[in-house]
Parts: sequence; structure tokens; C-alpha cells
Amino acid sequence: MGTKVTPYSNEASKKEQVAEMFDNIAHSYDFLNHFFSLGIDKLWRKKAINILKKENPGSILDVATGTGDFALQSIKNGLPSTGKITGLDISNGMLEVGRKKITKKNLSDRIDMVQGDSENMPFEDNTFDATMVAFGVRNFQNLKPGLQDMYRVIKPNALCVVLEFSKPKVFPIKQLFGFYFKRIMPFFGKLVSKDARAYTYLPESVDAFPEGEAFKGIMKECGYREIEQKMLFGGVASIYWGRK
Repeated sequence: MGTKVTPYSNEASKKEQVAEMFDNIAHSYDFLNHFFSLGIDKLWRKKAINILKKENPGSILDVATGTGDFALQSIKNGLPSTGKITGLDISNGMLEVGRKKITKKNLSDRIDMVQGDSENMPFEDNTFDATMVAFGVRNFQNLKPGLQDMYRVIKPNALCVVLEFSKPKVFPIKQLFGFYFKRIMPFFGKLVSKDARAYTYLPESVDAFPEGEAFKGIMKECGYREIEQKMLFGGVASIYWGRK
């Protein structure tokens, strides 16, 4: 299932360290996220949203919602057409930034932000019509229990959509991505966020993540069916989806 990497070298659990890291960088997260991706992350999210739109879900759970980018972009793109999105994240710092963005856009009646653990979410079984997560599952302390809890809270036949970084295999994207991800991003990330580890942890967590067939296999073990994958931008990211 891949090597487990953590943001900091201390005795705290991975989920505690992840929460601390995102609390530390919450103030600069949105700027750096869009700056480093040159805005391409928005296009990737839109592709994931389009997969869900075909299902026309009424209620959606956005796991590892962070500052609410995925939820806000979903509403902008007409998902859900009616109903609400519930965003869940372990970092209160990220959620606070997200709540301010949601209030500013007058969308508090469409998006709820909840602090919680992805492996033990505060929702009843079969609650949501769909669940989605963007660039978050690799931060789970335990990947399989997190995916299992996402499975638990969606209704029968509902879809789970996962957008996550992967490792490109094709020249020259592989070489360019490796240099950019492991050299450029950590340098500027440290400069802006003031957290020396956050943007070094990012490429390490991507390297350790079980992508492709391995991830699809874990989804299958969790009970998902009709599992598919779509690679983006030469394999820099992938969208996975499966049905309960």
C-alpha cells in the first residue's frame, strides 16, 4: 500500500501532523495551489465534476475539502443542481479560510463545512448521493479505512470520485514534473508559506501513494464496483471513480 510518509519528524500520528501542517499553511494555501499548478488544477476539478454531473446527485460529501475549492467550483458548475455540499476536513485552519470564502460568495445555504476525521466521519450510513475528494486521499493516515468510510456514508449505487496526483511515465513530462515538483515547488513553497516541510512532504506523499491499478485494487477491496481511471496531463494526475 506504499510507504507511509508524514509531514514532520515527530511522534504525533500522521493525521495530527497533517492537521498541523494545513493549519500552518492555510493562509497561503489557495495562492500557492493555483500558482504552482498554473490554474490547471481547476480544469482537472472540472473534469471530475463532469463525471459526477451525469449522476445528478442531490447531496454531496466533499472529503478533505480544505478551503472549499472543490465544493465552490462544483456549485459554480451546477453541481448539485439542487441540494447541498458538505465539506469535511481535519484542519480547522483550512475550514476557517473556506468558511470566509463561502460567506463572501453568499453560498452558506449551499455548502456546510464540518471538522472531522475521514476515517471516522460524523455521518450516518447511506447519507449522501455522492462523495468526492480532490488531492486529499494520500494524506489519510490509513487509506483503506478512509475509503471504507466514504463508502459507508454514500447511498447504494452512489458514486465516489477521487482526484489525485500520480507519477507521469512519459518523457519529457516525467523528467520536467520531477524537477518542478521536487526542486522548484519546495523552494518557493517554503518561501511563501514559512513551513519548511509542507512542500517537501507533497512530492514525498505522491511518491508513496499507490496509484493506478494498485489504488483501483484498494477501492475494490473496500467494496466499490465499476471502478475506472482517467489519467490527466500525461499522468500528472488521475481521476478514479467507483460505485457503491
